Amino acid sequence: MGKRRAGRELLRSLSKKQKKHLREFGEEHPFYDKVFACCFIGCYCCCCLHLCFSFQSEDSDKSSAESDSETEVEQVSGYHKLLATLKTSPESESEEEEDESESEEAEESEAEMDSEGSQETGEGEGGEEDKNDVPEEEEDTAEQMLSQEQADGTDTSCDPRHGVIEEFTDVKHESEFSLETNFMEEESGDCNADRKDSNPFKQHMDKELEEKEIEKMSTLPKTSSQSQWPRLGQLIFSSTLEKHKTLKADKEVDVKQLHLHKPLESTWPKVNKQFLSAVDKPIDSSFTPLQRELFCIMNSYRDLFYPERNALTNGEEIRHTYCLHALNHVLKANAQVLSNNAKRRDRKPGTDTDDHRDQGLTRPKVLMIVPFRECALRIVHILISLLEVNDKKKIDVSNKKRFKGEFGSDPEEKPPNLKRPEDYEAVFAGNIDDHFRIGVAILQKSMRLYAPFYSSDIIIASPLGIRTVIGAEGEKKRDFDFLSSIEILIIDQADIYLMQNWEHVLHLMKHINLLPLDSHGVDFSRVRMLNLNNWSRYYRQTLLFSALQDPQINSVFNKHCFNYIGQVAIRNMPLTGSISHVVVQLPHVFRRLEADSITSVIDARFQFFIDKVLPEYRDAIMSHTLIYVPSYFDYVRLRNYFKKEDLNFTHICEYTKKAAVCRARRFFLKGEKQFLLFTERFHFYKRYTIKGIRNLIFYELPTYSHFYSEICNMLKATDSGVDATWTCTVLYSKYDAQKLAAVVGIDRTAQMLQSKKNVHLFVTGEN
Repeated sequence: MGKRRAGRELLRSLSKKQKKHLREFGEEHPFYDKVFACCFIGCYCCCCLHLCFSFQSEDSDKSSAESDSETEVEQVSGYHKLLATLKTSPESESEEEEDESESEEAEESEAEMDSEGSQETGEGEGGEEDKNDVPEEEEDTAEQMLSQEQADGTDTSCDPRHGVIEEFTDVKHESEFSLETNFMEEESGDCNADRKDSNPFKQHMDKELEEKEIEKMSTLPKTSSQSQWPRLGQLIFSSTLEKHKTLKADKEVDVKQLHLHKPLESTWPKVNKQFLSAVDKPIDSSFTPLQRELFCIMNSYRDLFYPERNALTNGEEIRHTYCLHALNHVLKANAQVLSNNAKRRDRKPGTDTDDHRDQGLTRPKVLMIVPFRECALRIVHILISLLEVNDKKKIDVSNKKRFKGEFGSDPEEKPPNLKRPEDYEAVFAGNIDDHFRIGVAILQKSMRLYAPFYSSDIIIASPLGIRTVIGAEGEKKRDFDFLSSIEILIIDQADIYLMQNWEHVLHLMKHINLLPLDSHGVDFSRVRMLNLNNWSRYYRQTLLFSALQDPQINSVFNKHCFNYIGQVAIRNMPLTGSISHVVVQLPHVFRRLEADSITSVIDARFQFFIDKVLPEYRDAIMSHTLIYVPSYFDYVRLRNYFKKEDLNFTHICEYTKKAAVCRARRFFLKGEKQFLLFTERFHFYKRYTIKGIRNLIFYELPTYSHFYSEICNMLKATDSGVDATWTCTVLYSKYDAQKLAAVVGIDRTAQMLQSKKNVHLFVTGEN
């Protein structure tokens, strides 16, 4: 019994392709040899983190124990055991039949959905091949399987199907890129390296804080002031320390006055030329208006929160700007170390000086957090372009071919005729694997990719990739010492992490700039006093970019950023809101719920929904009701309540299999199911158009404001001539002010928050 049980457990973990190969050849295809070695890592991303990890680890321990005992007795190949089980076990045969029938049912459902759909712009409905499809389907492409695993938070970096067999680090070029054993080349020196009065880098890093100032920053609240800039709009400057001047926007920028490192002065205008062509008569020849104001803040080493990043319009402009700032910082820091190496070499024997404190406790200086491998690929390309003075002087990049293979994407993998909104295409372009990390070392005219973290200057990683290195308390193999001396933290596209797992970002912020547990071979005579005093967090600059303002993102900026110079946050309120983009004639009813605190609003919303809202929709007349639920935990709570009350409903979430999604959509379209529970994360990763909606309930306002108009406009997908019966109900509280303003505009938000009555709005078409 033990052998058969172990065989069944292993059999269930195989895909249909693997089972077929097993039957035909008697062994598993070598392409999948190392799949099982790292399957547990993805559990970090699940909503029920500890529960999922405990279940999987318990099962893996059990199966490994059984397999070990069998190997000792018989010494039989695991593949042959599986083959024997496959041929003899009736249960396994029934499992295969169930898989095949489920696949056939999905295909039939998709065909039926296609035949019933009337006129839907740019989408093939359920039968469409999508790059985010669930990986259970046999014909799914590698990118399709990758996307769903990314949505579920599973680890794909060690899966051979995604181009990475195991984590690779370059140990061959250690001496070539060592800061301790190299010296500054005269032609690559920084002409401003020793000018402390005009160099922002020197001013920031050489500032010696006193203990009184540190205590003041830890205890006293921040004081703030406002300023209006031409391009960024309203800025909020905040700082704890007194006598800080309000920064003013530069109307004109001369590259030579920005104190850029020598090669960047000539390469930046060439690299940034693509954005300048779209600007009418730019004031200067090297920056767009947005880049000029952003770099002005970055170069002052203040923390920055910019919540208006748009993947379609300004995303690449912003990426180029922070890459310029990060590379400029690294080149200046390394130039200072190499210059001091030469001074120490040439000093007289026996002289000991304390003037050459120019390093942190560990080498990594810049940490870039980005959501997908494609983002890391673009960043590295920008860094290379900024270092190459001209086509003749190419820099030496180690492991460049391997990097392109693992971080690039195959254009043929994208399914044909796949049409989604433009913002979706921009966000999910290229390789969208969300589990990665890579170290980059830069030394004068050379770049080393896949450098070990403790030999890297820049670390580029995803939240999941950095979380699996940091680990959790109690784990034997964990490491976060390399985060001890991070001087610039860049978190780009922070809104996407809300759709992945925000807990990873919080976990990172708790482990950054802590004293290392090991010395890692550092020369303490070269370590800055700020690092030895454990004051690194007060010197760290944090650059936070997002497509929206959200309380969780605001919390990170307000509670985890301690820069002694201060913080700058852009706070522009929308005037109209996304409701102006609703193109169907639809009455919108905004129903306010009361809650004593932000922690009690979750229970208050649930109680308000089941007591006040749901009874109005129980009647059969109110069929075809879609309930949009942003939070997965709220979705589970509602699903359990609907099951308990025996309501006629179906549900779709980011973990629903493709066949079940097709069935749910079909049942809802035909009216066989009165309610459809629909999660925001599913819409984020899929962007399906749900047909048959007559009544909409927003259980909570969407995280992305444009999702509101997208969901409302789905009503036009079904031409049934019952426009007058369409309804839209939205639940909100006083704690949803930011989301509410993004939907209805700032003026209406102020009125709605002052009044405790329900608000009725009627949209007659696109404004």
